[in-house]
Amino acid sequence: MLLCCALGVTACSAQYIMSTRDGKLITTDSRPKLDESTGMYRYYDEEGREMLIRKDDVTQIMDP
Repeated sequence: MLLCCALGVTACSAQYIMSTRDGKLITTDSRPKLDESTGMYRYYDEEGREMLIRKDDVTQIMDP
């Protein structure tokens, strides 16, 4: 039971990598969420700061 809970917590806190049109790789602390009304991805960087990036600037979101 404890193993299942530990795996669940680990899966939720996995890092993702976004690649951008200009070739940058951005490591995020959690899966970026798209706000359809603004066309922006909202994510948290490695230091826990909330960040925004335009959907059109992102070419790929890679799972860990």
